[in-house]
Amino acid sequence: MYITEDFLLHSEAAVKLYHNYAKLQPVFDYHCHLSPKDIAEDRQFENLFQIWIDGDHYKYRAMRANGINEKFITGNATDYEKFLKWAETVPFTLRNPLYHWTHLELKNYFGITTLLNSDTAESIYNHCSDLLKKPEYSIKNLLRRMNVKMIGTTDDPTDDLLYHKQIRDQNFEIAVLPTFRPDKATEIEKGEVFINWIKKLETVVGFAITTYQLVLKALLERHDYFHQLGCRVSDHGHSNFYGETYTDSEIDVIFKKGLKGESVSVLEINKYKSAILFDLALMNKTKSWVQQFHIGAIRNNNLKMFNTLGSDQGYDSIGDTNRAESMRTFFGKLSDSDGLAKTIVYNLNPSDSEMVASMLGNFNDSDCVGKMQYGAAWWFLDQKQGIENQLNVLSNFGLLSRFVGMVTDSRSFLSYSRHEYFRRILCNVLGNEIQNGELPNDYELIGCLVENICYKNAANYFKT
Repeated sequence: MYITEDFLLHSEAAVKLYHNYAKLQPVFDYHCHLSPKDIAEDRQFENLFQIWIDGDHYKYRAMRANGINEKFITGNATDYEKFLKWAETVPFTLRNPLYHWTHLELKNYFGITTLLNSDTAESIYNHCSDLLKKPEYSIKNLLRRMNVKMIGTTDDPTDDLLYHKQIRDQNFEIAVLPTFRPDKATEIEKGEVFINWIKKLETVVGFAITTYQLVLKALLERHDYFHQLGCRVSDHGHSNFYGETYTDSEIDVIFKKGLKGESVSVLEINKYKSAILFDLALMNKTKSWVQQFHIGAIRNNNLKMFNTLGSDQGYDSIGDTNRAESMRTFFGKLSDSDGLAKTIVYNLNPSDSEMVASMLGNFNDSDCVGKMQYGAAWWFLDQKQGIENQLNVLSNFGLLSRFVGMVTDSRSFLSYSRHEYFRRILCNVLGNEIQNGELPNDYELIGCLVENICYKNAANYFKT
């Protein structure tokens, strides 16, 4: 058996920490991209491809690197044909986190302990697809199986949150709450796409949006609406922070230019983003929300494939931008205005890790413990080395004991093994240091730390 009970646990102390403390904690998944519609309808997936591979850009990238034709990735091949190409690729993912995730997921959800490859593909596909048709494999039961207590989805301000209402009315015992993701309101550089989104926002709020102040009015209405339905978190995905100086009149002129489809300069774009992100942050503070910033991605790098397939298809990567000054300005202005909410920053570029963690430490205050969070290893860094590095940076520049822990950041309902993956790595790091005498041999002390990071810190941090 490859995935044993002590997988990734390389000391007696690590084994004790994982099995006696980490493993027992529920999952508080405060950031993901799961479909609230699928949860509300308690969807049953027809086969293993649909729940496991469809839409997974991690797997798409691996298959492309393995020379698989796009027909079998995003093309018109059958579900089974696409699965066979993924199974063909899996043996070549050795030392990629996908190899770990694949076999953790097969074991945790389906009880499969054999390795996935071309020879085992048919039997694994048939076995899992048969199980998925059973009631215990409905979405809600899969979430129960993994001891999930909270799910934070990612939602556009124009969303009516219909499915969140349905979930609430169903009295589902797992909290499924919306997250306010207003990125499209900030993307003035996208021309017609931006204009069309503003038109959609106009339809939702029921009034014309002709000035910047009316944009803010509309966003505040939606912010209020989300709050009424349980939202307590915003999320912002940008390549950088923005800290340009501006006047209100400047921003209104820039907005009107963008609304007319006129060209806006790089400086004007940065001024607009500086203004709207600042104003959105003030809304978050007013309602005692937590705000998340996912920083450092450079997206849609293959223009040919973006024009063919659209976004989120596996053509994004780590960006390289100077962030220190803009971070200092952005958070400094909010702090000066007494408008800085609880904040989590996820950093994608490992060369910026120490800078980001040290910068965030400048803005902690007595509002709460761990107010400014250096977020979990994200996206390309969501692997063993990346997780270890994130834990080490956080420990060296802040308080690991106040860390709010892991998120799935996933679109897959089989992704909750990533919490287990993180917990095993966390316990291995701490266990090795106990064994080496770098931490005290005190399981009550270190075990409490583990429990807090795995669940309790997040549960407390997201209370309002």
